Amino acid sequence: MITAEQPESGVRVAAVAVAAPSQRGSKSVVQTMGARLTTQALSALTGILTARTLMPEGRGQLAAITLWSLFFAGLTTVGVPNAMVYFLRSRPDMRNSLVSTGLLMALITGIVGGIIGVVGLPHWMHQYPAWIIHSAQIFMVLTPLCSISFVQRSILEANGNFSASNLSQILSPLITVFCLFSLFAVHRLNVLSASVSYCVAIIPVVILLGRRLKPYLVHVTRPSMAAAKLLLSYGVRSYGIDLIGQLAVQVDQVLVISLLTPSFMGTYSVMISLSRMFSIFPSSVITVLFPKAAGGSTDKVLEMTGRAARVTLCLTAVATAIIGAIGPWLIKVFYGKDYTNASTCLRVLLLEVTVSSLVSVLSQAFLALGRPGINTVLHGVGLSTSVPLMLVLIPKLGLTGAALSLLISTIVRLGLVCGSFLLVLKTPIPDLRPRPADFEMLFSMLRPKRLRAGA
Repeated sequence: MITAEQPESGVRVAAVAVAAPSQRGSKSVVQTMGARLTTQALSALTGILTARTLMPEGRGQLAAITLWSLFFAGLTTVGVPNAMVYFLRSRPDMRNSLVSTGLLMALITGIVGGIIGVVGLPHWMHQYPAWIIHSAQIFMVLTPLCSISFVQRSILEANGNFSASNLSQILSPLITVFCLFSLFAVHRLNVLSASVSYCVAIIPVVILLGRRLKPYLVHVTRPSMAAAKLLLSYGVRSYGIDLIGQLAVQVDQVLVISLLTPSFMGTYSVMISLSRMFSIFPSSVITVLFPKAAGGSTDKVLEMTGRAARVTLCLTAVATAIIGAIGPWLIKVFYGKDYTNASTCLRVLLLEVTVSSLVSVLSQAFLALGRPGINTVLHGVGLSTSVPLMLVLIPKLGLTGAALSLLISTIVRLGLVCGSFLLVLKTPIPDLRPRPADFEMLFSMLRPKRLRAGA
């Protein structure tokens, strides 16, 4: 995006050579953000329908059934998705063996995760009816498919195919919306049928991703120990990020399930879903930032990270401030009066999402520079702060206690991430003051093609 002055004869060539990758990266961010917006809109539809139809207790039971397969798939990645992106970018000579080995490793880790879930669920859901626990155990069979989908997306994104990855993420909630509204139309929407609608949506996603992977599977070789060792060498160091990131996102729901009644869980799941709608900004940027920056020079990585952090922080802060102001009205209109007592919880969660978005983007610098272990330590400290806080505050303050625990731990993580730029990378903290140039490329991508051509 920023180009040096060149002699007249070389300006056009230099501008194309330098600007085109930035433009493609910005366009990918915009496309990804559009896909995430669509996904969030579809998820909002499902959330509103299930919240109104099942009421807080039924909504809590639904969350207790559907949470686990994706949760355990995230817990048992062994860092393979991040390692796939890194080495497909930095070691293209091993592409064929990396793809086959990564997919096999995902299958194995998914099976392990499913087994752990089946054994552990009765202990974590002891206050739920037996049929809820048994249903959750049955759906654990889908855990390997979730694990495989993580690696499939990593392969596509490492090759710059963000459109296929985005399409797969829209497909799952789209199928869920269709199933839920069909069940509602025939008066068959209940906790169990809604659970089926949510869980089985992963099957067509894996099929779609598999079809989109065909161009990269033409010359795939058998899985190899060399590729496995390479993936594990990076994956184990970054695994803490996957593990802690998964826990940071869902440990609050796990503890709410364990410590509070299904009715409280239903209300909290609605609040967390509404607040997490605004994670589309950091997740869209991160999806493109890491593959684009991986293996680059320190200056390039820091420049890309700083710009991404500024844009993400501005967009997230504005969006969450608006929703925080009108949150109680939104809850009453869309979800019903049974959920309005959680407006304070929602506002705290919105503030947490804003801070977390900044932490997530800044953390990508360490991954892209081949220092995943730093992120593991930093996020581990944050998680070790949140869990004890939740164990103390949830019984005392209920849902607001869970939200406050997340906010405090996220602030701790922000301080540690910023300190690591100074102490570990020996570089200044990226400047977070917004600049007009940060948004110029974004706005140019949003303009219709005719206007861009005319400009």
